[in-house]
Amino acid sequence: MSEYQYYEFQAIDRPLDDADKAALRRLSSRAQITATSFTNEYNYGDFKGDPRQLMKRWFDLHLYVANWGTRRFMMRLPKRLIDRDRLDALLMGTDLATVTEADDNLILDICDDGEDREYVDWEDGSGWLGAMAPLRADLLSGNWRLPYLLWLTGVENGNVRDDALEPLSGIGPLNGGLQAFAEFFRIDGDLVQAAAEAGKDTRSQASSPAALRAVISKMPESQRTDFLLRLAEGDPHVAAELRGRVRSALSRQGERNSPTLRSAAELRNRAEAIREARKKAEAERRRAERLRKEQQQEQARRVRLADLRRRGAEVWREIEAEVERRNASGYDQAASLIFDLRALAEEDGLMAEFVNRLNALRQRHERKQRFTERLSRLP
Repeated sequence: MSEYQYYEFQAIDRPLDDADKAALRRLSSRAQITATSFTNEYNYGDFKGDPRQLMKRWFDLHLYVANWGTRRFMMRLPKRLIDRDRLDALLMGTDLATVTEADDNLILDICDDGEDREYVDWEDGSGWLGAMAPLRADLLSGNWRLPYLLWLTGVENGNVRDDALEPLSGIGPLNGGLQAFAEFFRIDGDLVQAAAEAGKDTRSQASSPAALRAVISKMPESQRTDFLLRLAEGDPHVAAELRGRVRSALSRQGERNSPTLRSAAELRNRAEAIREARKKAEAERRRAERLRKEQQQEQARRVRLADLRRRGAEVWREIEAEVERRNASGYDQAASLIFDLRALAEEDGLMAEFVNRLNALRQRHERKQRFTERLSRLP
């Protein structure tokens, strides 16, 4: 069985120039390289480069998938836009993530080696990075819902104490990036649903013109000038920093009316209740589907029996013709008709006549062993 590995990198803050692309080409002759991406798939062999070094030098996002279960997602984040102490505190309960420094950046490295999971024969890695890419901009603007999901992996694995409180008042409703992240790292869906029952996504509020105007109007003139100069110089993080300020203001306003934070034990208990309700609902759906199919089958059987009753002795002639075909399909069709005739005879009180006809049929075709084997299945 061949091995499958998928590597994808994205450059967001600064596109690759020709020298960058030439250096990357030396690492792989078969990779797809553009001004903003590097993508390669391997069914044999391996990538020569070190993903962490590529992240330090060129890229802002990286995704890796291997068919033996390993999954990896990396982000390069400017230090000045990340509260390192808060990030470290959120990651204390998880075994999946590490944070390292790289000059003026932090690299958030999230990796699940898949050791405790079922072996994945093959899975295409394309599409995942694009789905999760917006999470970087969210984190840079002060949205901590991604680290919350990482904290939740610690809750799932029992690395977080029962009395530990959630870092945010929930993460609901999940956006597409968070949903993709939870699915990619196979976080317990019932636990994620429990966490998402509280909280709200403030991205739209943090980006609204009114909220931005309110924050900008309160800035000292020197700060506004500094933001404008950075924007003119092409600083890619101006918008994220402004949204972060709006988010902080919204957070301070919401703290006065924020709901009580839930404990890890409460989240686990709620997830178990969701799981039981889901299983019950699934069992009910299966039962309803089974009943529906049984009703359909019974309706079809009633139509067949009505047709057989109308045709009378003609059906026995059809059975003879099918048996004389001397092949499996003919024997199967003949046996099926006989089974239906038996049910019809029971309904109409004509079992004696049916038995006589069946015995005569057996005698005429007693040398056709495969046919008589099918008749032995009659109740």
